[in-house]
Amino acid sequence: MAKDKIAYVCDNCGQESAKWIGRCPNCGQWNTFKQIRIAPDVGVSSAKTLVSHTFGAMKQNVPQALREVSSTEEIRVDMKDSELNRVLGGGLVVGSMVLIGGEPGIGKSTLTLQTLLSSDRRVLYVSGEESPQQIKMRALRISDTIPENIVILSETSIEKIFNSIKEVKPELLVIDSIQTVATETVASSAGSISQIRESAAALLQLAKSSDIPVILIGHINKEGSIAGPKVLEHIVDTVLQFEGDQHYMYRILRSIKNRFGSTSELGIYEMRQDGLRPVSNPSELLLTDTPGDLSGVAISSAIEGVRPFLVETQALVSSAAYGTPQRSATGFDQRRLNMLLAVLEKRVGFKLMQKDVFLNIAGGLRITDMAMDLSVIAAVLSSNVDTPIEAGWCMAGEVGLSGEVRPVNRIEQRIAEAEKLGFSNIIIPKNNAQGLKGRFKIATYSVAKVDEALRLLFG
Repeated sequence: MAKDKIAYVCDNCGQESAKWIGRCPNCGQWNTFKQIRIAPDVGVSSAKTLVSHTFGAMKQNVPQALREVSSTEEIRVDMKDSELNRVLGGGLVVGSMVLIGGEPGIGKSTLTLQTLLSSDRRVLYVSGEESPQQIKMRALRISDTIPENIVILSETSIEKIFNSIKEVKPELLVIDSIQTVATETVASSAGSISQIRESAAALLQLAKSSDIPVILIGHINKEGSIAGPKVLEHIVDTVLQFEGDQHYMYRILRSIKNRFGSTSELGIYEMRQDGLRPVSNPSELLLTDTPGDLSGVAISSAIEGVRPFLVETQALVSSAAYGTPQRSATGFDQRRLNMLLAVLEKRVGFKLMQKDVFLNIAGGLRITDMAMDLSVIAAVLSSNVDTPIEAGWCMAGEVGLSGEVRPVNRIEQRIAEAEKLGFSNIIIPKNNAQGLKGRFKIATYSVAKVDEALRLLFG
């Protein structure tokens, strides 16, 4: 009998080593290497063995010319959820493997279950964390009627899961969660790097050989990345991050990796007692009905993915209570805030050296659009001079280090969204103003520098 192989794997990034190392050469973390025992028959071969036992002999791949490869469009499954379909790139691709990650209690299982309840495909839902009774209680909370096409299995062994797949013959497989399942061919506990890698490899073989789409649910670690960690992201076709503050009612589904669509898509949900409701028009929810005489509030026309929406930027500037002024940003890049404050001080002449600056994007969103720069500067200045911005004004523009307002992409969509929501004035970069005259009812003001925009807002 062959001896088990001893290997050392980094718990943070999945780097392998033949011996123990104090510092990981890949991710730079200390004391992350863990000893694992690997049975001699692990790897892709064991995954192929499992799949062949389930579906019979696997088809052998042969070399073929690129021009002879069939280039038909991918077959997609409609998930009956407009937000999820958009983030996936138009639906779930047959034979793909999707990983949904997020913090505990954020709503990953709820989102998956409510999607399955509206699906007409035969589903095998494998839960390693909850009993069938718990899943039934959640399903009844989400929907009054439960369809007959959903089969529940409470199991953690990969081998037993594959036996159930052979019996049920599902058209969609859900694993909740990937950290709880384990294979008998690896001598380590569930959730370890080796177990996750081998289990995911077997499920990938299953998806590609049988055209059964597989949805994996994964937890994230304290650093905010998917536990397992990067091993999983390399294996799967699509990685979706479910994020949001548990104290807010809104949840954001963000695409991090997608082989079949855009990686900049964003889906917004509202958490309710009866599940998650897709939000088709997020602008109306993100704009609060605040009184018009409040300072430190500016509205920006932002774009995430293909969809424009208006975002409320809130700023508070106050005298520093301690020696070192605080700089805090929620939903916005901290380093970019520091850069914009330096531009405001150097190019516009407002001294914020001894002031605390707090910035918040309303609704718990995290925005990466550069067009937010202008509204951040406007909100900070509004709070600093305690002068509110008039109602009906919004803006979009990237700010450079010399104080210039740089052009942004898809300006027509931004203006149309502001016009649709009843705004009367919008500030845009000068380079974006060409060809827009007479196309919109909303009054457009083009600016080349930050101080021009501030003069329009504050006189």
